[in-house]
Amino acid sequence: MNQKSKMAAGLLGIFLGAWGIHQFYLGDTKKGVIRIIVTLVTCGIGGIWGFIEGILILCGNINTDAQGNPLGQ
Repeated sequence: MNQKSKMAAGLLGIFLGAWGIHQFYLGDTKKGVIRIIVTLVTCGIGGIWGFIEGILILCGNINTDAQGNPLGQ
């Protein structure tokens, strides 16, 4: 099992969430591509979605990667 870091995923979500980088890191390519499209279509406003998701990861509300494996410290 390749455990992903909760800290890395959260920080990627906060700083690069508009481009879906944290979703690619967590193994969910489909959500990552959707995030890019939403950000482009909304002229960047959709990037708030990734920022909020980054905070949720760090707070512990999102605890697993795309395959259902728990996130590590």
